Amino acid sequence: MKDFILPDIGEGIVECELVEWLVAEGERIEEDQPVADVMTDKALVQIPAMHSGVVRKLYYQKGDIAKVHAPLFAMDIDGETSGGETTQPAPVAQVEAPVATNSATSNQVEDFILPDIGEGIVECELVEWLVSEGEAIEEDQPVADVMTDKALVQIPSKFSGKVVKLYYQKGEIAKVHTPLFAIALSDGLGGETAAPAAVPAKTEPMADSCQAQLKKPASTDKFCGGEHEPRLINPNKPLASPAVRRLARELEISLSAVQGSGKKGRVMKQDLLSLTKAVAPPASQSVASSVAPVVSGGTRTEPIRGIKAAMAKQMSASVFSIPHFSVSDEIEMDALMAARAALKPEFEKQGVKLSFMPFIIKAMSLALKQFPIVNCQVNEDCTELTYFDDHNIGMAVDSKIGLLVPNIKGVQNLSLFEVAKEANRLIDLAREGKLGSSDLKGGTISISNVGVLGGTTATPVINKPESAIVALGKIQRLPRFDEQDNVRAVNIMHISWSGDHRIIDGATMVRFSNLWKSYLENPLSMLSEMK
Repeated sequence: MKDFILPDIGEGIVECELVEWLVAEGERIEEDQPVADVMTDKALVQIPAMHSGVVRKLYYQKGDIAKVHAPLFAMDIDGETSGGETTQPAPVAQVEAPVATNSATSNQVEDFILPDIGEGIVECELVEWLVSEGEAIEEDQPVADVMTDKALVQIPSKFSGKVVKLYYQKGEIAKVHTPLFAIALSDGLGGETAAPAAVPAKTEPMADSCQAQLKKPASTDKFCGGEHEPRLINPNKPLASPAVRRLARELEISLSAVQGSGKKGRVMKQDLLSLTKAVAPPASQSVASSVAPVVSGGTRTEPIRGIKAAMAKQMSASVFSIPHFSVSDEIEMDALMAARAALKPEFEKQGVKLSFMPFIIKAMSLALKQFPIVNCQVNEDCTELTYFDDHNIGMAVDSKIGLLVPNIKGVQNLSLFEVAKEANRLIDLAREGKLGSSDLKGGTISISNVGVLGGTTATPVINKPESAIVALGKIQRLPRFDEQDNVRAVNIMHISWSGDHRIIDGATMVRFSNLWKSYLENPLSMLSEMK
């Protein structure tokens, strides 16, 4: 039986939500057959099998969070030996040799694996070593300062011992979940498992004791050998992070007396807090009795994951870091409606739906040629601007998995037909939740069509790091005065711009909007600008 390791599913992606299993335990699968749908913070991704064989164990339930580079499921691979009679002695023999060697030498040497240091963080810069090779260190002692893209983080040691090897130099980039340094463990941490290794008869119970000491169900016994995680060095020592150990000392709680709820019996912060509540019944009873008469409605809590979590972070970063300003106007749509009606049958003959969006996108690209400042981006320090030759225009799409903003690349080089065809492709994929990461990256300006849902006006939030976004309202038939002061019915669409006031002033935005508006109110004028 072999574990299927969840591969890289996107740049910077370290975890994903298990949306649906497409196979079941005991089912036979073929190479490249889809086995699961997972949701990242960018898209819905389908995971294919790398081998043919039989699925033996699914390690996650629907809705669980799976880690990249960790086992997703176990299977018997065609052509490889499986079953209990032949597989159990093999790992014991493999473990026997190094353990016997360790018992004959000094302290056991283990790699310290750089742990998770922040959501979405996959690497960091080694700013400074706080220890040196050959130095004796204690558990929880800081060993290194590392810099992520968010903060300076201090890494503590999980064990006591002597530093054998530092794997990185100052200024180098260290990867999360890879060895940071090697440590020779203090006496007693490795000796208990080394001694019985010299007696072959005790090797099989040793594997059983691993499961018993971890207090985990049989479905997780794949971790006992430490193939995919740092191996449990001292089976008698409770697993806990430095922060949890510190909290336990403050609460005067012995970790050995706490039943951990985490992986491999790891003691979590909530385990300690639950224990402190359990030992204070009088206070809890008095509080409960005092609030008993109060009647209130029920509540429901659900985690923010995937696309929704990414949108929350993106919008918060935009609002707090970009000084927005707004410009509103209205566009007479009668001429554009007539142009669309004339071209629509020709597009449909070629299997392409023609909405107003391709006209709006192409007109925006023509206006960007005259106002390149609207198509640029500013760095975080606001010290330099980056101008983009390509007009990668994004469209906000309300999909079943949340708000997505795919963009049409290089609109300045596309015909109206090509823009319409690409828009159809992106919208269809977005609504199915199957957009590729390349479709979502590289946008330079965005459009939000609130009118399709019945909205009239909006104040859109800029899709950082872009510099501008426009919201389109619904088309309304409204009374307007003509040049002779006669009232006539006109098809009107309200538009609302938001711009980055650090680089786009109000006058520039209005001039840009007026040019874009002129193309839409007189579609034939676009012909003279198109190449």
